[in-house]
Amino acid sequence: MLQTIIELSIENKIFYAVLVFSWTVYLWEAYLSHRQRTIYKSTTHVPVELGKIMDLETFEKSRLYQLDKSNFSFWSGLYSETEGTLILLLGGIPFLWAAAGAVTGRFGLGSEYEISQSLVFLMLATLFSAFTGLPWSIYSTFVIEEKHGFNQQTLGFFLKDAAKKFVVTQCILLPVTALLLYIIKIGGDYFFIYAWLFTLAVSLVLVTIYADYIAPLFDKFTPLPEGELKEEIENMAKSISFPLTKVYVVEGSKRSSHSNAYFYGFFKNKRIVLFDTLLEDYSPLNKAGEAQSEPREEEEEEEEEESKPKPRPKNKRQGCSNTEVLAVLGHELGHWKLGHTVKNIVISQMNSFLCFFLFAALISRKELFLAFGFHDSQPTLIGLMIIFQFIFSPYNELLSFCLTMLSRRFEFQADAFAMAMGRASELYSALIKLNKDNLGFPVADWLFSTWHYSHPPLLERLRALGGTKRD
Repeated sequence: MLQTIIELSIENKIFYAVLVFSWTVYLWEAYLSHRQRTIYKSTTHVPVELGKIMDLETFEKSRLYQLDKSNFSFWSGLYSETEGTLILLLGGIPFLWAAAGAVTGRFGLGSEYEISQSLVFLMLATLFSAFTGLPWSIYSTFVIEEKHGFNQQTLGFFLKDAAKKFVVTQCILLPVTALLLYIIKIGGDYFFIYAWLFTLAVSLVLVTIYADYIAPLFDKFTPLPEGELKEEIENMAKSISFPLTKVYVVEGSKRSSHSNAYFYGFFKNKRIVLFDTLLEDYSPLNKAGEAQSEPREEEEEEEEEESKPKPRPKNKRQGCSNTEVLAVLGHELGHWKLGHTVKNIVISQMNSFLCFFLFAALISRKELFLAFGFHDSQPTLIGLMIIFQFIFSPYNELLSFCLTMLSRRFEFQADAFAMAMGRASELYSALIKLNKDNLGFPVADWLFSTWHYSHPPLLERLRALGGTKRD
């Protein structure tokens, strides 16, 4: 066996090394998920230390929800890994490249028009990925999320939304890719510097315009109404010199009852976005639940009907009180004040520069292209795919784990910042409410948690905030 491996050509060694590593990662992930599923199956009673923060009914609901998600993740992951392996073994990448060449050839564009062929290849690849992933996405949304009361979409709304996302993605992805390939082509020996600067500029522009111009294509953003909550948010921002300019409420309830909050913007132009499902006094899901017995007086337009939140059970309030929302924002603003956002950007760009530098060193290696079925050409886009996705995969796994550990550290620090602002008890109760609203299961296998949780487990955060005595 060893002798056979030694006698393999370098390109075959590369190819099989990629496959072996990919399946090794999959089996490791499957093992971790098995450990966590064992926790879901065996922990059927509320642990003593959780007795004061979670009732048996909510505990059981969260257990079953997470168990369903874990089972789904196993099958979807197995399919994805099998699909990827078959694509490599059957030469799917060179086949799709040839198909892209056939398409451009119909317009009189030969192989010398590599960028045009690359864009067609990219479009075909993303189209294939969208179609193969659609059944899994539908099942996740309309079976699992629907079963556990989170889905708020109709099938028609979901499909129109998916089509819209695909079109918007292509409108951004294709011109950016074309410019990147052009820069690599004309950049000379130091093209990796120019490519890195270009991707840095693109990422900064996208972060800047996303919430103002891209996100509104999918969700409705409205200014938070004047009142006590808005005034308190503005006062909190002033107290730490956060340059807040606007506060928005986004209509997340038309898709899901999950909740969230975030801020965005650079320099002196920061905005805060609150999901309507986070706000107890604004959530349409609460209003729908209160008014579900009232007859409708007139028909609404089709688009409004498709996005109308489904009624929730009576006596089950969604979201947090105003003081709890302020505590959550105290945590989020802590990320800004402590420099976590800037640190993440710096780490991301250092990694990006390193990857482009190594790409420049490897792109001329013909054996990399031979390993994946490219015998007569070395397309730049294919080189990017091979090196970034396959050759760098061990490095990417290690980096992902390190970033997960760093993220957990940042989360504890942001919690401590909110506590220093005098909002420990409110953040404590908000974390409990958000965990219940999102049916988070508070018991985790230590190894699964260490590898996957970018946020610390609920109990660890509550202990850091002062323990269950605050409940």
